Amino acid sequence: MTGARAVASLRETVAGLHRELTRYDLVIWTAGNISARVPDADLMVIKPSGVSYEELGPEAMVVTDLHGRLVEGEFAPSSDTAAHAYVYRHMPEVGGVVHTHSPYATAWSALGEPIPCVLTMMADEFGGAVPVGPFAMIGDDSIGRGIVETLRGSRSTAVLMSGHGPFTVGRDARAAVKSAVMLEDVARTVHLARQVGSPRELDPAAVTRLYERYQNVYGQTGATEEAQ
Repeated sequence: MTGARAVASLRETVAGLHRELTRYDLVIWTAGNISARVPDADLMVIKPSGVSYEELGPEAMVVTDLHGRLVEGEFAPSSDTAAHAYVYRHMPEVGGVVHTHSPYATAWSALGEPIPCVLTMMADEFGGAVPVGPFAMIGDDSIGRGIVETLRGSRSTAVLMSGHGPFTVGRDARAAVKSAVMLEDVARTVHLARQVGSPRELDPAAVTRLYERYQNVYGQTGATEEAQ
């Protein structure tokens, strides 16, 4: 796929994925954003700043370089562009980044407390507890630095930026959106469990086995896994 075709395809993809954020109630008003790395180019496609979700068609998406400089588009890029760009520059395995203010995950961010790994779904998706990143100001790459520092050496695809909200990453934008959806679900479930007791953290060895199974066998990628 040529560079122009790749960008056009990602504009369609990223625009469509923003509808998943509203579908799962992960954002309100114009908050939140999704970006996708353009393959074989130092570019990304990202949501514009302050544009309503109803207006987020492919033509509204903007293209920047990996330092956040506008390359193509009619609108200014998201206020979190520098953070996304920093992640792409320093985590080459990442192809998509998502930021939301989903209520339960953001509540954990406000507490500055990791979400403990007490559910098999957390072991599957995040490989352990969901970590907390440092407080950082919006507008420059401070948030990006916090994301990278927190996720390096972690199996988690999600980080709770203290006093701000969750960011998730993935091999592509769709995987990062899935992580954001799963994060809000487990944040809610663990919160509810703590209202009635003290949920027990899973054994680390069991977490590793669950994570490796889910990442390498679950679904249609493995021939031996039964349908679920």
